[in-house]
Amino acid sequence: MLTDAQKKHLRRLGHDRKSIVLVGKGGLGAALISELDQALTDHELVKIRARVGDREERDSMLAELALATRAELVQRIGHVALFYRANLEKQRIMLPD
Repeated sequence: MLTDAQKKHLRRLGHDRKSIVLVGKGGLGAALISELDQALTDHELVKIRARVGDREERDSMLAELALATRAELVQRIGHVALFYRANLEKQRIMLPD
């Protein structure tokens, strides 16, 4: 579980990042989960763009993605979400205490 200070730090780092994973009409599937899982392994902090349904459907899908990839949803603004999962083998992002 991330603290507020850690989330703030991650939001600052994620601000300038481009969306790596795009979610379209196909929605949540094994390929999408696999793609996000690999992106989190490679980058730790991943921005995704979800062009799916209404707000409730989008929030539900993002929560499922976080659970499926063992990641934490740091922020969601509109159609863009920021996920974080530490890479235990090769940590790239140092979080404040």
